[in-house]
Amino acid sequence: MSSRQRSSLTHLQPAPAESEPYNIIPIHNLLADHPSLRFPEVRAVTSALRAVGDLRKPPYGQWAPHMDLLDWLALFFGFQNDNVRNQREHLVLHLANAQMRLSPPPDNIDVLDAAVLRRFRKKLLRNYNAWCSYLGKKSNIRISNRREASSAADHRRELLYISLFLLIWGEAANLRFVPECICFIFHNMAMELNKILEDYIDENTEQRFLPSLSGENAFLNCVIKPIYETIRPEVQSSKDGTAPHRVWRNYDDINEYFWSKRCFQKLKWPIDLPSNFFVRSGSGKRVGKTGFVEQRSFWNLFRSFDRLWVMLALFLQVAIIIAWEEKEYPWQALRSRDVQAKVLTVFFTWSGLRFLKSLLDAGMQYSLVSRETLGLGVRMVMKSVVAAVWLLIFGVFYGRIWSQKNGDGRWSAEANRRVVTFLEVAFVFVLPEILAIALFIIPWIRNFIEERNWRVFYMLSWWFQSRTFVGRGLREGLVDNIKYSLFWIVVLATKFCFSYFLQIKPMIRATKALWHLTDVHYEWYQIFKKSNKFAVGLLWLPVALIYLMDIQIWYSIYSSLVGAGVGLFQHLGEIRNIEQLRLRFQFFASAIQFNLMPEEQRSNTRGMTNRFKDAIHRLKLRYGLGLPYRKLESNQVEANKFALIWNEIISVFREEDIISDCELELLELPQNSWNVKVIRWPTFLLCNELLLALSQAKELVDAPDKRLWNKICKNEYRRCAVIEAYDCLKHLLLETIIKRNTEEHSIMTVFFQEIDHSIESDRFTKTFNMTVLPQLHTQLIRLVQLLKEPMKDPTPVVIALQAIYEISKRKFFKEKRSVEQLRVDGLAPRNPASAQGLPFENAVNLPDPENEAFYRQVRRLHTILTSRDSMHNIPENLEARRRIAFFSNSLFMNMPRAPQVEKMMAFSVLTPYYNEEVVYSKEQLTTENEDGVSTLYYLQTIYADEWKNFVERMRREGMVKEDELWTTKQRDLRLWASYRGQTLSRTVRGMMYYYRALKMLAFLDSASEMDIRERSRELGSMRRDSYDGYNSERSASMRSLSGTSSSVDLLYKKHEYGSALLKYTYVVACQIYGTQKAKKDPHAEEILYLMKNNEALRVAYVDEVPAWGNEKEYFSVLVKYDHQLEKEVEIYRIKLPGPLKLGEGKPENQNHAIIFTRGDAVQTIDMNQDNYFEEALKMRNLLEEFRLYYGIRKPTILGVREHIFTGSVSSLAWFMSAQETSFVTLGQRVLANPLKVRMHYGHPDVFDRFWFMTRGGISKASRVIDISEDILAGFNCTLRGGNVTHHEYIQVGKGRDVWLNQVSMFEAKVASGNGEQVLSRDVYRLGHGLDFFRMLSFFYTTVGFFFNTMVVILTVYAFLWGRLYLALSGVEASANTKSNAALGTILNQQFIIQLGLFTALRMIVVLVENTLERGFLHAIWDFLIMQLHLSSVFYSFSMGTRAHYFGRTILHGGAKYRATGRGFFVQHKSFGENYRLYARSHFVKAIELGLILIVYATHSSIAANTFVYIGMTITSWFLVMSWIMAPFVFNPSGFDWLKTVYDFDDFMNWIWFRGSVFAKSEQSWERWWYEEQDHLRTTGICGKVLEIILDLRFFFFQYGCTGIDVYLLSWIPGLYVLIASVVIAYAWDKYAAREHIYYRLIEFVVIIVAILVIIALLEFTSFTFVDIFTSLLAFIPTGWGLLLIAQVFRPVLQSTILWELVISVARLYDLMFGVIVMAPVALLSCLPGFQSMQTRILFNEAFSRGLLNLQIVTGKKYKGGHMI
Repeated sequence: MSSRQRSSLTHLQPAPAESEPYNIIPIHNLLADHPSLRFPEVRAVTSALRAVGDLRKPPYGQWAPHMDLLDWLALFFGFQNDNVRNQREHLVLHLANAQMRLSPPPDNIDVLDAAVLRRFRKKLLRNYNAWCSYLGKKSNIRISNRREASSAADHRRELLYISLFLLIWGEAANLRFVPECICFIFHNMAMELNKILEDYIDENTEQRFLPSLSGENAFLNCVIKPIYETIRPEVQSSKDGTAPHRVWRNYDDINEYFWSKRCFQKLKWPIDLPSNFFVRSGSGKRVGKTGFVEQRSFWNLFRSFDRLWVMLALFLQVAIIIAWEEKEYPWQALRSRDVQAKVLTVFFTWSGLRFLKSLLDAGMQYSLVSRETLGLGVRMVMKSVVAAVWLLIFGVFYGRIWSQKNGDGRWSAEANRRVVTFLEVAFVFVLPEILAIALFIIPWIRNFIEERNWRVFYMLSWWFQSRTFVGRGLREGLVDNIKYSLFWIVVLATKFCFSYFLQIKPMIRATKALWHLTDVHYEWYQIFKKSNKFAVGLLWLPVALIYLMDIQIWYSIYSSLVGAGVGLFQHLGEIRNIEQLRLRFQFFASAIQFNLMPEEQRSNTRGMTNRFKDAIHRLKLRYGLGLPYRKLESNQVEANKFALIWNEIISVFREEDIISDCELELLELPQNSWNVKVIRWPTFLLCNELLLALSQAKELVDAPDKRLWNKICKNEYRRCAVIEAYDCLKHLLLETIIKRNTEEHSIMTVFFQEIDHSIESDRFTKTFNMTVLPQLHTQLIRLVQLLKEPMKDPTPVVIALQAIYEISKRKFFKEKRSVEQLRVDGLAPRNPASAQGLPFENAVNLPDPENEAFYRQVRRLHTILTSRDSMHNIPENLEARRRIAFFSNSLFMNMPRAPQVEKMMAFSVLTPYYNEEVVYSKEQLTTENEDGVSTLYYLQTIYADEWKNFVERMRREGMVKEDELWTTKQRDLRLWASYRGQTLSRTVRGMMYYYRALKMLAFLDSASEMDIRERSRELGSMRRDSYDGYNSERSASMRSLSGTSSSVDLLYKKHEYGSALLKYTYVVACQIYGTQKAKKDPHAEEILYLMKNNEALRVAYVDEVPAWGNEKEYFSVLVKYDHQLEKEVEIYRIKLPGPLKLGEGKPENQNHAIIFTRGDAVQTIDMNQDNYFEEALKMRNLLEEFRLYYGIRKPTILGVREHIFTGSVSSLAWFMSAQETSFVTLGQRVLANPLKVRMHYGHPDVFDRFWFMTRGGISKASRVIDISEDILAGFNCTLRGGNVTHHEYIQVGKGRDVWLNQVSMFEAKVASGNGEQVLSRDVYRLGHGLDFFRMLSFFYTTVGFFFNTMVVILTVYAFLWGRLYLALSGVEASANTKSNAALGTILNQQFIIQLGLFTALRMIVVLVENTLERGFLHAIWDFLIMQLHLSSVFYSFSMGTRAHYFGRTILHGGAKYRATGRGFFVQHKSFGENYRLYARSHFVKAIELGLILIVYATHSSIAANTFVYIGMTITSWFLVMSWIMAPFVFNPSGFDWLKTVYDFDDFMNWIWFRGSVFAKSEQSWERWWYEEQDHLRTTGICGKVLEIILDLRFFFFQYGCTGIDVYLLSWIPGLYVLIASVVIAYAWDKYAAREHIYYRLIEFVVIIVAILVIIALLEFTSFTFVDIFTSLLAFIPTGWGLLLIAQVFRPVLQSTILWELVISVARLYDLMFGVIVMAPVALLSCLPGFQSMQTRILFNEAFSRGLLNLQIVTGKKYKGGHMI
């Protein structure tokens, strides 16, 4: 320990309350024996805070001597006491950590360094200063920024400003989501603080100034609560998010109110409560939306990304004009002046689109205009007027061109001059775009202009955009600019070439043929008289849709290639398996030393010289230049450090049961013992090497020593195996087995001396007979075999030693020696009398049976001697192999050098938790499903090897019978199962690896050479005791959870614990933990158990306390487990202004707990995540990334790679895992570099904590609009000038949904979230604030992906409806057969290529990423297996889910959080459940498309050719079958006949259930039907109109199938059926019970009338009987359309008698749809063997690992040993 850590504590006075509970450091009692108080930096900060000096004492409250500056602020401004305590520790920890990082350290370590304080103040208040500058207000931070001008008073004032801001932030509650509101509060309170510090005299009272706030909880009640009480009714007026966003203010609206000076004019200070800002919703005087109005419309996509659509529209127009000339190449057509003139019409389109955008801006944002924002209204009107004027100008000038040309009859000079004039006008029009291009080329000028708050810049930019506080200066540096620009230039060039030559140009000839087609016999009404315009439009519609979306395809292809290239340069996938690890393991120790161990006395880690040296060293390690392992042999300290780290990793593997005890011995690095002179590599590396060396010795019998030794030394492991085997045998015989002071011992000593001498003199091969080595080897194996286990009888050992001696004496020496000569040389007994007995008979000393160290060494020696296998399959567990391979590969990647633990950045981990599983209970594990399969049985089967290892560990810990697993070992069993699920205990165990790793690294940082040597020796013995005869009171499960779990931990001193506590905090935000405790919920007990066994774990929750009346008070509470008191203790209790949840639940939960986090960074970890000890070792490397520049900015979010650990559960989980893995690796890699648009897509990203806490937090929480809270935090980061990077040398585990219903709900949640993002201000501002190419990247990787997915589905509809129109209208039959076939081929080629590519995009990305990380052949094999197991069906089904929910959300709303659950994949889902979930999103759409395909097949002339029909419709049929069959293909026992029968009965019961109003949707069809219409109740007028328009398509079937002359009459049968249904239903209710005869009479009349109607139609009209039948069939889709329209008019119809009819008809339709969907399921269930095939498809990955899932699904269990 350094001298500064041992300095005295006596000069500081402790606070009186020594027993006061504390969080991390007992600051109130600095004399306490706590490891963190040994650091002088902590005392320095505490002294600075207590330096109150001559400050005026607060008039309220009694001042005590131990109080500090935070107490002083609290007494003046009325902050809560626990808020003060919390922020005091917060501030002390941060400043102490910051001072520890100073390099070189300050001269006086007991004094807070001024530079540390200044840097922190600038960072913390940077957003406040920017806000002041933006509003033109002078900052109230009155401190000189000149270092030489600083003084003690300035330091104290800086501490006061920092403390004031932290106290405001710590008590702001929900206002932390409105950062500029906090700036407003701080600005005014800092002003009052300045007046207090400057002894300002109040003009009114003529006394010393007092702040406007005073008294207990004054700040909360007078500042926070009024604003909170303004937000709360606004949220309530949202009607749980169902009200339109435009009618209520969300968090962003409240925050943006403080972006204008009116906040000072209206709110004033003290806060003016009568201000219209506080007027609640419903009053005309209230402040409305601020900055942006969220309107629900698809037009938002055009408004936000208008530059993209303008580009696409202009190119399409130009391409059609040029292609119309039918030249081979476009430049040939452009030689014509006519074509050139026609191309100029693009300016009409351009100006028209500008005019459209101006109208949309005005129509959507008009409510922002008020008396205070008249300038905004003026600009909206002026932009519309100017855009309209440009349209007129272009019209006039363009008309003049053609009038002149037509007048002259040629392109005369005057006509050309008018073309030039038009171009001059156009140049003025595009001048702003040219200026934008210029600023794009030199981005720093654009940033300079946007970031400066100069009025001249504002005036210049007023016309183009509204002035906002965010979204300024978003341009990247020139290098990044070039990289992503080149990427998009290539993508767009490919897209435009493809579109022109393969989409647009082939359509021209067919279009002309159809356009000029005459004598078309229309079967019905012709929309355009004497023209086929409508038919041409339908032909072009799918082409246009494909044209709009295919950039997504090209982006995916090129991003995959670029991502693979970036990954190659990052050296990903270089070590893919254990065999490749063997090749590099000799450099592995040096890589660990280089990356994980800090370099001594490194003065400037970021200097260019050091960077160059690091790069050279990495090259040497990566490519094996030099012999770093020789350095390791000579440096025993490095070897011991490496052994400590490696063995601890392997020890963790054993604790997690992913390796066995045997594998532990094979993988560990044993401590240096038995005088071995080389590195003792893990045994699995040395296997078979000794045998290979023996074979080489046999081959080179007469070769010189050097030649033989050089050949052996070519393989480092072989060299080490030979030396270690020899040294171990020598030690075994001379030091252990043979007694000292015996003649046998002296003989063996001489024998080994001769061997050593011959080796030293290079005469070994000349002295000894190499051919005898195999015999000697056999006898040595026999000896070692005997010594492996404890034994009492030495006779076998004696015999073995005799055999070895005889071979050595008689055969091993080349030169034969007589007995006398052997005696002379000391190789035979000198005393003949002693030779009468057998040799070694009395010279053997058997080892102590309790000496486990000996037997462990003997087992290692035996393995080296006997192994004939290279052990490429060690470890057997695939997860263990993957983790070892990734960790070893990552150490050869580029990463920052690790600082010492003391000098690393401190960080926290924050996990939001609600009510998920903590630890599985016995009931959950043993409860069987309908197939007789329990969760435990399922886990035992899926993780068979891990279960075997677990049972082995339990037996080693004292278990005798497996029945004890449910008694004494029940906790271990439950934890074992929980660690394989997605539980909180798994997450906590993973996150606590950070704490465990930091303690180890802190020890290695500070330990001396002697410490490491001694503790390595102690560690070896402790680990042997732990794993060989473990018998402890504490279970291994508690050890694995505990902060003192490992054998290394037991060696740590207080210094290591102190360092770890200062650097790491883990907070779990258990929102309802207080309620759970009150209800005695088992979850609360399990959470307490986690706290008890993890000392760095803290739990934050919201406590509801009854107050007066029916009111409740709410508190944010932090608790921990006190090991001295042996109970849970409350640390902080901070009162909240009201209920926590105003917005989305998860971000609100994070927000309330974030005040309890510590450090410079915070990692957000979700409840379904895991971590690994070996990855935790690299965390301090990752945190160093915050100090580096990426482009022109330092990172504010560090993206971290994720590993999806649920991929082995089933084929479906494998598909989902592959999809997610490709996104979180390759996808995010490209987004970060080169595209520079990576956002925050979830967890486990690491945030710059202080940057985000002053800018709105780590997520956004506005109701519904921010349902995708994670990515919106990324949007906020980018808009505020942050930088997001991605790093793949470290990974965190993550669970994903594993069965189809979970996956679909997750996809629905994400798609709905993206639908809401389309409406948000963040997307709009990014769409306009980013440069053009980054805007493209942003669009196609966020909302654009979902929009294009929807466009693909719309393309299917457009294609099929268009073909159906051509077939039914008669156009197709009238067209020329040849041209029509050609047209069909063109459409089909485009459709198959585009749709096929889009559905395969995920698989293409997966293939590329697998090729990079696992090898090409392995990737191809996985790709083929995925296809055979119907991955295309899954991805097509997911595409339908995304399209449905994205479109519905934008059109109608209805986005909501969907809890997917985290259960296992063992339960069969009933047909009714699948129907409820997928009826509207998939089944009905699939039936509609299938009906179109069938009708087209019966009416199309092309369909007569079967091959043409199949070629045109195969992709559509695939989509239909995927949408219908996927829920059953990916459902366990989906095709079991008995289950199908039961499911159908259950479905029928559900359909006809007429229960009470309290029935749930799972019980009642009617309840479900109403819930499916909820989106229509909340949608606006536009949404309802568009819904009706879309529903009208179902009338087309009846119109098309009957013809125009029959169409009107065809309504008669359908309407009669409806009327008859109403009459019969009425008669049933009125007469069926009591006057049944009347009911039968009415039935008879209805039948007679029906017959009369049929006769009348046949007699008096052109109707035939076939027409009647056709009309009734065609009326089915018409009825469905009427039903959908009736649902839109539900508010009108619900009170009428017609509504009951609507319900009855809807019930029949759902019954019909259910039967249609059930039919193929029932058919396949009848087929023999199909259920078995489906099971194999479903559980493919598990079967590939030799599991028994077939028995799981069929319920057949083992009766034998290892199953319970």
